[in-house]
Amino acid sequence: MHRKMVILTCLLVMGILAAACGPVTPVAGPAKPVENAVTPLPAETSAPAPAAEQSGGPKIITGQVAYTNSFFTMGVAEPVIILEDQGGFVTRDRKFVIPVESQVIGQITSDFYKSPFTYSLTLPAVPNGSLHDVNHDGKQDTGVMVFAVAYWTNTWGDPYLERRDQGGGGWSSAYASTRVSDSRDSYLEVFGGKYLVYAPDASQQFPSGFGDDKKLFTDDDPITNLPAGWSLIDLDQTPFGMDRSENPVVDLLEPEGSALDDFSSLSYVDAFDKMLDKFKREYAFTDFKKIDWDAKAAEFRPRFESAQKSKDKHAYALALRDFIWSIPDTHVGFDQTAVRGDFTAETAGGLGFAMRETDDGQIVANFILPGGPAEQAGMVWGAEILSLDGKSAAEAVDAAVPWSSPFSNPTNKRYQQLRYALRFKLDKGQVEVTFKNPGASEQIASLPVVAERESFASSSIYAGAADTALPVEFKVLPSGYGYIKISSFSDNDVLSIQVWERAIRYFKENQVPGVILDLRLNGGGSGWLADQMAAYFFGQETVVGNTAFYNKGSGQFYMDPGDETRMLPPQADLQYDGPVVVMVGPGCASACEFFSYNMTINGRATVVGQYPSEGAGGSVEQFLMPESTTVQLTIGRAVDAQGEIHLEGKGVVPTVKVPVNLEILKRQFDGEDVVLTYAEKVVSQPQGAGITPAAAPKLASAGEAEAALTGGEKFLEDKAREKYETADYSKPGTLTFTVPLVKSQNLIWAYAWCAKDVTTLKQNFEHIQLAFQLDGVDVSSQMTNYETESNGQQCRLVYTALSEWLGGEHHLTTTATFDARINDGMADYEPGDYIMEYGVFVKP
Repeated sequence: MHRKMVILTCLLVMGILAAACGPVTPVAGPAKPVENAVTPLPAETSAPAPAAEQSGGPKIITGQVAYTNSFFTMGVAEPVIILEDQGGFVTRDRKFVIPVESQVIGQITSDFYKSPFTYSLTLPAVPNGSLHDVNHDGKQDTGVMVFAVAYWTNTWGDPYLERRDQGGGGWSSAYASTRVSDSRDSYLEVFGGKYLVYAPDASQQFPSGFGDDKKLFTDDDPITNLPAGWSLIDLDQTPFGMDRSENPVVDLLEPEGSALDDFSSLSYVDAFDKMLDKFKREYAFTDFKKIDWDAKAAEFRPRFESAQKSKDKHAYALALRDFIWSIPDTHVGFDQTAVRGDFTAETAGGLGFAMRETDDGQIVANFILPGGPAEQAGMVWGAEILSLDGKSAAEAVDAAVPWSSPFSNPTNKRYQQLRYALRFKLDKGQVEVTFKNPGASEQIASLPVVAERESFASSSIYAGAADTALPVEFKVLPSGYGYIKISSFSDNDVLSIQVWERAIRYFKENQVPGVILDLRLNGGGSGWLADQMAAYFFGQETVVGNTAFYNKGSGQFYMDPGDETRMLPPQADLQYDGPVVVMVGPGCASACEFFSYNMTINGRATVVGQYPSEGAGGSVEQFLMPESTTVQLTIGRAVDAQGEIHLEGKGVVPTVKVPVNLEILKRQFDGEDVVLTYAEKVVSQPQGAGITPAAAPKLASAGEAEAALTGGEKFLEDKAREKYETADYSKPGTLTFTVPLVKSQNLIWAYAWCAKDVTTLKQNFEHIQLAFQLDGVDVSSQMTNYETESNGQQCRLVYTALSEWLGGEHHLTTTATFDARINDGMADYEPGDYIMEYGVFVKP
């Protein structure tokens, strides 16, 4: 199924709504008044409608697209209007992919980024869509081609829409010439709007109504004849209308599910009641978070009543703020313009230091402002903070209410509370602080509150982030590993994919042994884009989850099996199969978390970080409140492939946690990216390291080994990270090979020796003793010989093929002992042991 507006996510900075997004699914609504005079289609008739005789049919379609949803243009770089083959809806095939040959691309004729925008689309004389016999008379007819005009965004490949551009397949459910339902009882059924229908001859028929079942293209549809060529069918008339004019106007429709609910014209109290009712019905995690909406009504409604009575806009804004902050969900937010002055005033003052909490619960100063109050009082870096303003440090932090509220994840709330516990109004005067410098005794100091923001900025998770960062950037680290920073899934989607694919290609072409993905400062965006970018690390389609939404018809949340989200891998040359590490932190939210979670499926990547991601596991929509205030709530309940809530409230938790202690904090303060250091160490250790396999790989028989060799199977050396020169093999000693395997595959294990002729080769082997050990067992007797001529030399290969590699760390050793000096006809080789050690690491 295609959901036109894919699941998007929000970006919150200091609690101020910067961007937000959500799934937009159209719902049934009243038919739009017909603006063009059309002739109704007569039911059960053998003659074409009168209008059909008056013109040769549509040739150029024009119209406009109006949108109110603020997420409509997010990330869109190549918007397109197409003639969309409706084969998916006609056959109810949720995986139908609109054929490229059927796609007719229109022209956007005004500024796409200003609503409404206009378009023009020229119809082909003979289209190339899918034919469907829709009269249900039991006879095989040629059938007709059914099209909608639809808006899409093109991200991958050429100008035409491929499967990934189409959200996996299906039919348009938003911003098309049709009206499509999201009611559970009629989910994704077309119930109105307009179709463009092409009849290849005058013997074809089409429904003239929906029939008793209120569904189109079913057995009970009344049927009428169609003239040959193009006809515009109006589904909002009864019976359906037909327009055969050359230049009809067809507007694309924003469904009710996409348009913003608007409570802005209501009183404060009435708007609050509407808002509360919306949260009560549509908020995705009421039961999961055990939220009592009636208790919230009793708590907050009096404040809205008081603000209304006194006509106090500021009191209203603060009441709205506190209501929003009371909901423990990062995705819930509002436009804080009306209270921005409060934020500025309440955070204007600082004490010249910032704090972090270590894993063992110590609260320490990890930033001292030079010349600031803390430094003047004798506080040094690493000082333990024992009390603040008459409370223990822990109590003061617990009491702090961050302006970046609310939070889904308590861990990340605590991080922000540490920051805001040190912010004060400038009229605060002084704050008594008890601290203990390393190796010293306790000190008590009254620190003046001064106008400084350096300490506040230093503790931000976005400290040092560049405003000019591209959505995707990559490089090869000095260690030789690949590094990709993904800063957003809401930026230019075409640019993101172009850089992404360039990075993957570069890493593959240059045999980069492992890749580190940095998502620590990625506030989210398109969930579909995130899922499909993760797919570049997988070799097959993978179901990653689904989302439940409130159904107005039933009053319950529903999750349609056809809405399962899948990762759709690109072509093989763009699939990276090496080891991967993903770095996360509190700045990784929503779509970023979906990407990071996807990378943990089947143990594909290791997650490294000091803290989990934000824990925002849903999708959102916005609505309007009085005083031009936009509010956002979570309406989609995201789950994993097993149907379990997997991200909300906890996020993606690092599998390798970077400690938070004084040593690490000091290294970070000194400028080291310690999380990246850990990530490089992890990616250098193949998956499976330290795990003892349940069994050794299977050794091939002589016939199987020869088939593998002549069939071109890879040698162990081909898959190894290390590459040695010829000279490295010409002296006694040990060469080690690291062979990481994402999955089991057939590999050849061999010792090769070449000499100038057959006689020399035979003489050489009189002084070479070979031993082969596989996971501690001598398997020399199971090896096979193969002799051949190569480059004018005679060569012997002592080898086997290995398959059925189980997860873990395998060890293979080839020892060639020369008991005398050997000459192969070209060079001398000293006596001694020539050893090759292979560590084969198979992902469990």
